[in-house]
Amino acid sequence: MRKIFLILVMGLFTTVIPAQNRVVLHPDSATIKISRHIYGHFAEHLGRVIYDGIYVGDNNAKIPNTGGVRNDVIEALKKLNIPNLRWPGGCFADTYHWKDAIGPKSERKAIENLSWGNYREDNSFGPHEFLNMCELLGAEPYLAVNMNSGTVREAVEWVQYVNHANGTSYLTDLREKYGREKPWRVTYWGIGNESWDCGGHMSVDYYVNLYKRFATAMTNYFNSENLFRIAVGPGFPDYNWTETVMRDVPARRIEGLSIHHYAVNWQHRSSSYEFNDDEYFMIMEKAWFMEEFIRKNSEVMNNYDPEKRVALIVDEWGGWYDPDPRGNGALYQQNTIRDAMIAGITLNIFNNHADRVRMANLAQTVNALQSVILTKDEKMILTPTYHVMEMYKVHQDAMLVPVRCTSEDFVHGNKKLQSVSVSASLDDSEKMHISLTNIDNDKPKKVEIDLNGFNAKNVSGRILTSGKVQDHNTFEYPGKVVPEKFDDAVLSGNILIVNMPQNSVIVLELSEL
Repeated sequence: MRKIFLILVMGLFTTVIPAQNRVVLHPDSATIKISRHIYGHFAEHLGRVIYDGIYVGDNNAKIPNTGGVRNDVIEALKKLNIPNLRWPGGCFADTYHWKDAIGPKSERKAIENLSWGNYREDNSFGPHEFLNMCELLGAEPYLAVNMNSGTVREAVEWVQYVNHANGTSYLTDLREKYGREKPWRVTYWGIGNESWDCGGHMSVDYYVNLYKRFATAMTNYFNSENLFRIAVGPGFPDYNWTETVMRDVPARRIEGLSIHHYAVNWQHRSSSYEFNDDEYFMIMEKAWFMEEFIRKNSEVMNNYDPEKRVALIVDEWGGWYDPDPRGNGALYQQNTIRDAMIAGITLNIFNNHADRVRMANLAQTVNALQSVILTKDEKMILTPTYHVMEMYKVHQDAMLVPVRCTSEDFVHGNKKLQSVSVSASLDDSEKMHISLTNIDNDKPKKVEIDLNGFNAKNVSGRILTSGKVQDHNTFEYPGKVVPEKFDDAVLSGNILIVNMPQNSVIVLELSEL
């Protein structure tokens, strides 16, 4: 009898202790759409991002291209369902004058790239080439206006040149003369860039007054052009900047507020592919800070915009390390499993804040910072970050499933971080997708997911992982880190058990059919 009693007590005890890694989904509360624009990219005139990375010139017979743009890059980006592309900067935008880069290429003004290496730029890749490329990609262009060395008139005329109907002014006549009859209809416009630093070292009050001039003039007084105007927000925890913009800019003159955050240690930038456990953990700390940064900026915005009309735009994010000596060009770096961890964490954070975060731009697209593509002459490779973006594209325009996650700690010395990150969504066909990231580079995690009413009958998945967080793809071995089929997710009634290897990103698909 005593033995039976002990068995009953032990059985009761095991049912009340929660799993160490437990996720509870709330599919009945899926009311917010995850904007596809969260999965946007950023292409600055920087190092080998544009020239050689994206654009190889109209007469390049060695590398297949369309209008000078690499066909392999176009096809790779299309497979990501790339929703938008930010251009021409970044800091480069602060000295960029768009009229220098239109018309016959032989007549365009060569300029010096003052922001990134002082090299000569011939402006052969200008607004026409960029906007036509966006059409090839099926992506929305996002133009960054020069507020530092540019003028209000220059910004106004850029809007007219790319957006207005033929015959409305000499600008549209000029556009037609240079080969473009119909307007491109650009919606997204960033007014300034990092105005607290390379964009002019402005005070927030000065920036707000200048922003209002630009934002008012760039459309007619009643805002019938339907521009989505994005104001500069902070790139560090300066929440007073956010508050001043939200308080002092009239509601009808702003549609978005941008913030920037990189996973970087500015005092000690490690190698992009040769780093130790201390450096890995430090970068994971920086990546996880995105959660706090978004939450605190959102809290400030909520005080002035409780309806959440103004979007929070994270138009620069990613890992930043020492340049890779094996490459060339400013900010060229390798991309490892560590970067896949950054991408997994960050995209989960964006998804879970989809009520306010409605656009983001990974920096950069090709050959710099946390790029999704690396090129070398006619060769091209896809990075671990590319594969995470491709796996996560199932969340684009799907309905956010709220999640509650309890996770074991990732412990390093006397520091600790949440090891498991998760987000989930329901698509139009009522399939559920769950994305999970385990950043612990030493321990696997068994995760129990309560589906909470979603009657899954089938589960499938893919995983991105490798033996070491330093592992990466090279031009000699381009397939070292690629997604594979994942079979270690088991349904048991309304519970899904997922066994996650260390340093892994997993995306699961569940259906009720």
